Amino acid sequence: MQEESHRDTYKTITKTSAESLFKDRGSKFIGQAHPVRTEEEIEEILTSLHQQHNKASHICYAWQLGKNYEHYRANDDGEPGNSAGPPIYGQLQSFEVTNTLVTVIRYYGGTNLGVGGLIQAYKTAAQLALETAKIVVKTITEELQLKFEYALLHTVMRIIKEEQLTIANQEMELSCSVTVSVRKNDLERIQERFDAVFGIETIIL
Repeated sequence: MQEESHRDTYKTITKTSAESLFKDRGSKFIGQAHPVRTEEEIEEILTSLHQQHNKASHICYAWQLGKNYEHYRANDDGEPGNSAGPPIYGQLQSFEVTNTLVTVIRYYGGTNLGVGGLIQAYKTAAQLALETAKIVVKTITEELQLKFEYALLHTVMRIIKEEQLTIANQEMELSCSVTVSVRKNDLERIQERFDAVFGIETIIL
């Protein structure tokens, strides 16, 4: 995974994956990856899965949230400690995805798999779920507000065009305000370029 300070992209999934099935000694493990943005969304999905699979032995999961991969949790749902949630979370790390919940639903088949067998089963089910998901790379952007007099509009627009920046908001009057989206790793350089023009005030939002 990229170093924290230099990362300005992140990977996520675009839609809920198809259910993937892994079987071991009669037990069924159904894996699925879900795009999520908040813990509230995660709770809604888990509640729905518990309703749909009310005969399941366990519904184990792990999730990762935030563009900087800063929030995460793993849950064994009654399986032996660290035999389910952490192997699922390990696959989130392996695939480097965030804003993603991976659930693995187990239907017990009558034979105990042992901790080693459980770890392998939950890891495999999570891996299959993420392999079937559509993973995309997104760029982390910051918003830079530019304040200037109307006479500088041509200069500002020329720099915006040269740097291929996206305008998020603009107010064109005698005193102008333009907010542009800037790729995180380019922010310092772009800000310095605008600051070098007398009469332009820059504010990072």
